[in-house]
Amino acid sequence: MNRRERRAAAAKSKRDTSASPADMAVVFNAVVADLRAQKYLDAQIRCQRALEQNPENPELLHLMALVCFNAAQFEHAAEWALRAIAREPKPAYLTTLGTALLNLGRHDDALDAFTRAVQRRPDDAGLWNTLGNALIEAGRQTEAISSFQRALTIDPRHVDSTFKTGLLLEQQGRFQEALAYLNNCETLLPDQVATLITRARALYGLNRFEDALSDNRRAQALDPQNAYIHAHLAHALLELHRFEEAIAFHRTAHALDPSRVEAECSIGELQLLTGNFEAGWAGREARFRLPPPCSLRLQVPQPLWLGDESVDGKTVLLYSDEGLGDTIQFARYVPMLAARGARAIMVVEKQLCSLMSGVAGVTECLPKGVQSSPPFDLHCPIGSLPLAFQTRLDTVPAAPYLPPPAAERVQAWERRLGARDRLRVGLVWSGNRQHKNDKNRSLPFHTLSPILEVDATFVSLQKDLRPDDQPFLKARSDVIDLTADLTDFTETAALVSCLDLVITVDTSVAHLAGALGRRTWILLPYTPDFRWLLDRDDSPWYPTMRLFRQDESRDYGRVIERVRAALAELVATR
Repeated sequence: MNRRERRAAAAKSKRDTSASPADMAVVFNAVVADLRAQKYLDAQIRCQRALEQNPENPELLHLMALVCFNAAQFEHAAEWALRAIAREPKPAYLTTLGTALLNLGRHDDALDAFTRAVQRRPDDAGLWNTLGNALIEAGRQTEAISSFQRALTIDPRHVDSTFKTGLLLEQQGRFQEALAYLNNCETLLPDQVATLITRARALYGLNRFEDALSDNRRAQALDPQNAYIHAHLAHALLELHRFEEAIAFHRTAHALDPSRVEAECSIGELQLLTGNFEAGWAGREARFRLPPPCSLRLQVPQPLWLGDESVDGKTVLLYSDEGLGDTIQFARYVPMLAARGARAIMVVEKQLCSLMSGVAGVTECLPKGVQSSPPFDLHCPIGSLPLAFQTRLDTVPAAPYLPPPAAERVQAWERRLGARDRLRVGLVWSGNRQHKNDKNRSLPFHTLSPILEVDATFVSLQKDLRPDDQPFLKARSDVIDLTADLTDFTETAALVSCLDLVITVDTSVAHLAGALGRRTWILLPYTPDFRWLLDRDDSPWYPTMRLFRQDESRDYGRVIERVRAALAELVATR
C-alpha cells in the first residue's frame, strides 16, 4: 500500500469512527439549547460540523432530522430521518420520519413508518399511541381506536390512549363504551376540562342529562371563559326543560364568543318553543350567518323583503332555505303575499315543485338549481315569511292552504287500495337521517307493532326505508307498501287524501297531511322542534293535528301505547 492509499484508508477510518458518548452528549446538549432558543441555523451548523467528523453516525443524522423538523423544514427532516434509518432502523428514527411525513400530508407513507416502528417494538405503549394519533390524522378513526386499545393492554394507565379511545368512541356515537374509558381517564388524571366535556357529551347521548349537566358545571368551574362549555350547559338544561336557564347560558356563550352564531339561533328557537314568537322569529334569522350547509340567503342585487315595504305590483322570489317540511309549513303565507298585490315566484326542491305550483298566489314554481329565473323585484326565504308577516301565537294562519289533489290521481290510488272496509291509516316512522335530531325523532319500524294490532288497514308512506327496517316491513303482509310509486309530493298528497288518518313522526309528511287538512297524529320527542310548542296536544299551525308527546322518561313505547289506545277507540267509534 503506497502512502496515498494509507492516507485515504486512515481518513476513511476516522470518518467511520463513531463519536464517543461524551462527545455526543456535548453536541446533543448544545443543539437542544439552540432549539430552545429557536436558533435553528446555529443548531444545524453544530450538527453539520459533527457530521463532518462522523458522516455515517445514525444518532447525528437523526439529530439533524429533529433540528430540521423543529425549523418546520419537513422535507429535509424526512430526508435526514431516512438516512438515519438506512444505517439503523430504530423506532425513534421511524417515528421522526412518520411525524415529518404527516406534516407533509403524506399520510400513507407516515402510517407505514409508524407501523414499522411498532413492529420493531410491539411492547411499547407509546409507539402504539403515536400510531393511533397518526391514524386519526389520516381519518381512520376505527383503526385508531384499535391502536389505542393495544397501547392500553400494555399500559392500562396510559392517559392519552385512554382519553383518545373515549373521545373517538363518543364521536362514533358509541356512548356507553366511551363512558368506561372517560371514567377511567378521570380517575387517572382528575379535573381535566377535555375529559369532562367529552364525558358530558357521552352522558348527553345516553339521555343522562343531569349527569351531563354536572360534568359541564365542573368543566365550567375549571374554565369559566369557555363559550363551548356554556353552550353545552344550555343544551343539557334544554333537555331538562329549564328553558330560562338554557337561554341565559346561550347568551353567555355568545357574549364570550360573538362568533358563535348557533347560540343566537338556539335562543331564537327556544323563544319560539316557549311561545315568544315576536322575539323568536327575529332571533332565528341568525341562521343565515351559520356556515354551510346550513340555511343560505340568496346573494342577489335585489333587496331582501321582510315585510317592511309594500309589495303591491311587485314580483317576490320565494326560495326554500331549510327542509321539505319547512317549505310546506310556511307556504301558507303565499296567498297572504298575493293578497297584498304581489306576484310570487317560488324556487323549491324538485319533488315539491308540482305541489307548490298549486298553492294560491304562486305564479311560477321552479326547481332549485335552475340556471335562471324570471325577473323579480324582491326576495325572501320561505322560512322568513312568519317574521315578514309578524306572526304571533294568536295570528298563525291555520286554515288548510294546499289545494285538493286532482280527482283522477285520487281515484287511481283508491283503486289500488281496494275496498274501504276498515279505517285506513298511513304510517311514517323515520325522517331524514342527516337531521341533527334524528335519533330522537325517528323510530325503528318494529316499534309500531302494538299499533298494528288494531283492526285497521295500514298503508306505508315511508320513503327512504332504512336497511334495518326492510325485513320487518317485508314480514308484515298486513301493511300495504306502494311507496315505490310516490314519485313526488303530489302523488303522496293524492294517497294521503285516500286515508282516514296519518300517524307519523316529525317529518315532511306530517306537514303535508296537516296542510291538506287531513286527520294527523304526530309522535314527538320530549323536547320537540320549536314549531310544536310545549304542554299541548294540538297545534296552532294545523287544526286537524293531534300531538302525542314523550313524557320525562323519553320512552316512545309509552307514546305508542297511547296512540294504540286512541286508534282502537277511533276504530270502535267508526
